[in-house]
Amino acid sequence: MNVRRSVTALALAGATAVALGAAVPAVAVTPSPAPSVAIPDGLYGTTDPTYDGVWRQSLALLAQRTVGVTPADRAVAWLAGQQCANGAFAAFRADTAKPCDAKLMVDTNSTAAAVQALAALGGHRAATEKAVSWLKSVQNADGGWGYSPGGASDANSTSVVAGAMAAAGQRPAEVKKAQKSSYDALLKLSIACDKAGGGAFAYQPDKKGGLAANADATAAGVLGVLGKGFVTTAGKAPAPMNGNSCGNSPAPLTPSELARDGSAYLVEAISNDGHLTSALPGAADQPDYGNTADAVVALAAQGWTAQAKKPLAWLERNSAAWAKQSGPAAYAQLLFAAHAMGADPRHFGGTDLVAQLNATGPTPQTTATGKATRQAAESESKDDSDSGYSVWWIVGVFLVAGIGIGFLISGRGRKQQP
Repeated sequence: MNVRRSVTALALAGATAVALGAAVPAVAVTPSPAPSVAIPDGLYGTTDPTYDGVWRQSLALLAQRTVGVTPADRAVAWLAGQQCANGAFAAFRADTAKPCDAKLMVDTNSTAAAVQALAALGGHRAATEKAVSWLKSVQNADGGWGYSPGGASDANSTSVVAGAMAAAGQRPAEVKKAQKSSYDALLKLSIACDKAGGGAFAYQPDKKGGLAANADATAAGVLGVLGKGFVTTAGKAPAPMNGNSCGNSPAPLTPSELARDGSAYLVEAISNDGHLTSALPGAADQPDYGNTADAVVALAAQGWTAQAKKPLAWLERNSAAWAKQSGPAAYAQLLFAAHAMGADPRHFGGTDLVAQLNATGPTPQTTATGKATRQAAESESKDDSDSGYSVWWIVGVFLVAGIGIGFLISGRGRKQQP
């Protein structure tokens, strides 16, 4: 989900919303050397948390829990303290003593990511139940979710919420509005096999109702229809099929068929270089590290671990600098990919992802071995970044919104964002 996730990522600039379902590429915006918002005690990352504080914290804590690390109490308390009385989360609340009001932009992605993290950490049942209730209250009539309450459904938001429902013990296919579930919403966003980009998911329909293949939305969609969150293990590989894996089933497709066709699209997208590619208008194509990690998770969940080995190996060779620059959510995305494939995140292409993630925030209570972690000069060792989702890309999205562009989807297929 980089969100998923990371985040979830996707942008809905016309609605001034940014869904952080996956990593996002940088744009030509020069970042300030210091964040405009003070970094709160307990928060992971060192960049301005305005647009991604809850997202990056949720992914960081969930990743730690996944590898048996017990996060610092103040890190968990920071995340839990971001919740509004109605159960929703915003991207960041600087003053949690002030009640949430109508001016605060709460969103489904931050809320769903927090649910996945808090559910995994345990001891937060009341908080997750309130968050799930709020998510159900803003479900759209087509069964899906948009980034903002009432916004048009998109594949990434719908999938990260489906993952939250599963993490909270719900069955996503049974969470319905007007008799429609997340599956129905994702089915409408899937591209028929006789169309360009067949098998993929679109982020959203265009203004004319057309669907454009988007690889990041596809990675999210595969997890969504499978009812999986950011953390998953390898599924059972489907039986081999004759001929093209897309197009052998009559409509409407079942969830497993949607996941199969989406996975086939991802395999094709990574077949040449072993990675997905990002592009924004006016920017050169570049490797999309975060969304490649998301694709690995999706393929593993589908049971196609053989097909996921190539992108995983590419990430092991090439992702260290990106993760160091991007911060906690990026390390989490890579850790989720390693975990899904049964690889050791402590020996990931020569990088200890667990140690690197731990160094971006408060010293955890314990490691997987139960020994207290000791990190000297903790504050100095933090990465100079926020998450796998560049805040400055997000700022660029809002600038684009002012120009009047309805929404951005990265050129790769959702190729969406590092």
